[in-house]
Amino acid sequence: MASTSKPAHSEIDESLYSRQLYVLGIEAMRKMSASNVLIVGLKGLGCEIAKNVILAGVKSVSLYDPEEVQIADLSSQFYLTKGDIGKPRAEVSAPRLAELNQYVPVSVLDKELTVDAISGFKCVVVTDISLEKKLELSEYAHKNGICFISTETRGLFGYVFNDFGEKFVVEDTNGEQPLSGMVASIEQSPEGVVTCLDETRHGLEDGQFVTFTEIKGMTELNGCEPRKVTVLGPYTFSIGDTTSLGTYVSGGLFQQAKIPSQISFASFKDALENPEFLFSDFAKFDRPAQLHVGFQALHAFSKANSGKKPRPGNNEDAAEIIRLANEINNKWSQKTELSDELLTKLSYQATGDIPPMNGVLGGIAAQEVLKACTGKFSPIHNFMYFDALECLPLGFKPTEADLASSGSRYDGQIAVFGRDFQAKVANHREFLVGSGAIGCEMLKNWAMMGLATGPKGTIHVTDMDTIEKSNLNRQFLFRPKDVGSLKSVTAAAAVSEMNPDIAGKIVTREDRVGPATENIYNDEFFDGLDGVTNALDNVETRRYVDSRCVFYKKSLLESGTLGTKGNTQVVVPYLTESYSASSDPPEKSIPMCTLKNFPNAIEHTIQWARDLFAGLFVQPAENVNAYLTTPDFIETSLSKNGEVEKLQTLTSIRDYLATDKPLTFDDCIVWARKRFEELYYNTISQLLFNFPKDSVTSTGQLFWSPPKRSPDAIRFDATNSLHIDFILSAANLHAFNYGLKGSVDREHVKTVAAAVKVPEFTPKSGVKIQANENDTANADSDADVNVDSINSIIESLPDPASLAGVRLVPADFEKDDDSNFHIDFITAASNLRATNYDISPADRFHTKQIAGKIIPAIATTTSLVAGLVCLELYKIIGSECGDEKRIIDDYKNGFVNLALPFFAFSEPIPPVKHKYGDIEFSDWDSFAFDHDVTLQEVMDYFMSKYKIEVEVISANSSMLYSTFMDKKKSETRKSMTVTEILKSISHKDLPEHVKTVVLVMSCCDEDGEDVEVPDIHVRVRK
Repeated sequence: MASTSKPAHSEIDESLYSRQLYVLGIEAMRKMSASNVLIVGLKGLGCEIAKNVILAGVKSVSLYDPEEVQIADLSSQFYLTKGDIGKPRAEVSAPRLAELNQYVPVSVLDKELTVDAISGFKCVVVTDISLEKKLELSEYAHKNGICFISTETRGLFGYVFNDFGEKFVVEDTNGEQPLSGMVASIEQSPEGVVTCLDETRHGLEDGQFVTFTEIKGMTELNGCEPRKVTVLGPYTFSIGDTTSLGTYVSGGLFQQAKIPSQISFASFKDALENPEFLFSDFAKFDRPAQLHVGFQALHAFSKANSGKKPRPGNNEDAAEIIRLANEINNKWSQKTELSDELLTKLSYQATGDIPPMNGVLGGIAAQEVLKACTGKFSPIHNFMYFDALECLPLGFKPTEADLASSGSRYDGQIAVFGRDFQAKVANHREFLVGSGAIGCEMLKNWAMMGLATGPKGTIHVTDMDTIEKSNLNRQFLFRPKDVGSLKSVTAAAAVSEMNPDIAGKIVTREDRVGPATENIYNDEFFDGLDGVTNALDNVETRRYVDSRCVFYKKSLLESGTLGTKGNTQVVVPYLTESYSASSDPPEKSIPMCTLKNFPNAIEHTIQWARDLFAGLFVQPAENVNAYLTTPDFIETSLSKNGEVEKLQTLTSIRDYLATDKPLTFDDCIVWARKRFEELYYNTISQLLFNFPKDSVTSTGQLFWSPPKRSPDAIRFDATNSLHIDFILSAANLHAFNYGLKGSVDREHVKTVAAAVKVPEFTPKSGVKIQANENDTANADSDADVNVDSINSIIESLPDPASLAGVRLVPADFEKDDDSNFHIDFITAASNLRATNYDISPADRFHTKQIAGKIIPAIATTTSLVAGLVCLELYKIIGSECGDEKRIIDDYKNGFVNLALPFFAFSEPIPPVKHKYGDIEFSDWDSFAFDHDVTLQEVMDYFMSKYKIEVEVISANSSMLYSTFMDKKKSETRKSMTVTEILKSISHKDLPEHVKTVVLVMSCCDEDGEDVEVPDIHVRVRK
């Protein structure tokens, strides 16, 4: 067995797997790193699965495929080249796949594929082998505890099958964080009704389990065995008989308990006869059973024809497939109605090898491998069939000659779409915004598809980011040697090696797409595009790109992932709504008074610590630098601030520049020790002085009632490791601000911190503390600030001229550098505050995710989502054929969750139509003027043609005209052109790249009723 040796990875490399760890968890990763996987068949689908499994980090991957490389394999197998033709597929693929992950040995199974050969594997995946061999291997696997997966793609058709044995245990069905909440009451009754606090829905479902902590009175529930839930309402659920338990008094938290479940799988042989189908698209409810028969017919055809598949477009072979399918169907105990048309297309496409289909099925199958290895998430139970026939060009009636093989690397695609369509693909012009995880998958698919390889084709790709180590786990075009390099350039070079036809056809950029770069991404740029694909991770840029697509009338393919969840959206001019037309509800923010004084969850303390990090190590340094470099800083910059903010800013400048300026690292330790006292003892003592533990509200209720948690002040203890964690990280960060050398000598830090003499704190009367968000009387107010104290601080500040060249270094937050103390400080600071409030602490790993707002990610979902997007790209490229045009039903927005697994596809939403009289328009529509018009021309046009009076005209966030404007100014502006008015407002000419100005108008009809009108595009330059 040939092998590529790798270092062992008994310990999980968090810097590499960090994003995936937030999907799977450490325990699942450990199980995976002990699992050996065999993948049989190294054409496009097998390679896609191998890539995803290797990136995920299993113990080892073995490859079996002794067949020689053919030119047709290059259709989708991205690790094969023309130079490999004639060599064994597995042998040439193994070293290239091995580069994906230094921790996963990749070997070639170089002996006959027998049942004995698969005995040492946790999971076996078979792709392109005979049905007879699949049955042989699956029977052995079923009897010997080996997880078996069979998967195939044939053109635009594919399936995945699982057999994980008769007693497969699923540890966690969905991977979601366990639900938790605060208890308001629990009935002592046969039903045991639990009521939650009014402000939070429990989110539980029937059949789930919960346990409890911090219950007073009914203490038997604390740490009890998980109790089954029956949901009664959004704030109530039943846990069964509580009559034998104590009487509930107050408080308590519930937490969902995840209970392992056992699943029994049928063998492949039994499942062929009695299949269960996971539906991937409910609009195709009748397809799975037909395809179940159809794929068996394809294998029967190959068996009768020495392994050959039906010829593309050959009616004789299609007729034989139909005959075989009917023969199999007539013997089947679950006989179904077959469509000759569907079976003909399956026959025509039997040799088809489509890169996006391999991405979709390869992502799904690879996730099933990970489920087999870990028991994490719910596996596909039996079969899942998938097809994308709607990708075929409209009016497509191929001849055998049009689909026939011609010795091209694109034969696998031509066999499905034909030669004419391949030419359209080659001459397509697409803009890819982002070349991270989805961007890498997109470029790989495009290269295999031959996108932009023709004389008129071009791909533009931009990404301003450089490659980091954490990217390597799912951005598969990058290698360790590429860390620090530009993503766009590196990705383009990698796919050019995969398909040399695309070399020189990719224009790489590192410019952010936004208002500041409209001189780069200008009219000429967008005029040279056929469409845009987003591969972004932030909503703001997505919305901006969407607005440009609406302006230039370009299609947009949008997608995103969140762990095992993914979504795709297709935006087609005039046919669908734009991306920005719909939006998710905003994230729920934490009330400020909760953060400052009344946290009740670890998320609150982590956010508090994240804000504290900025308040101690970022903002003060920036304030000092601004004071030292900005002329008349106090008179200019600070004059815009309120008194409270001004006082805070000046105090930080004084403290960091004079009062607390350290000269040695020991000074930084002393500073950190004082901050500890201030944050965890003094502040809490003052809070309890204002609101004693037995204090009551005006209604007679205890002040410290849920959701408020009564805190306790913490005395510094040099023997407590958490206390030293805080001092050590805070001291090092403070030293960093001043360019001083830090230290990780814990004993020294402990000694110095223990010797610090801290004055005894005495709480003060008259200190304002907000009891809740509505308590404005106790909120910080400018009126409370003593102007004399501000002046006193200003007088104490050193003259900036005396400190020429002095600068502090802000600690710009970076979550992925484990040596910079950023996450260490936030973890320690958060957990100390959690200790104050008796909240369960969080480890560094969990803290890093919340503080760093890390989006969980895994290669399997990325592969699937990019494949779905590229299927929609096929539709856009082939959207017109003669007089036919695609309708909205032809396109599909996708929503998937590989953990459940769940697949849902729906037609896009059409654009909202506005109407005035007989005029109907959407956001895609606009009025156009081909010259630099005066406002009077615009107003006259709408009055004469539509009887609409213009009341307000604005452009570029400036008001050009309004009926309530000064009459003289408004009359003057009516006679001015758009550019003249804009110049008079901004006192500068429009930038040279601006050729069109968009006017936004408010209008009314003859009855004075408001009228919506589309934007006005004024061409101010040719």
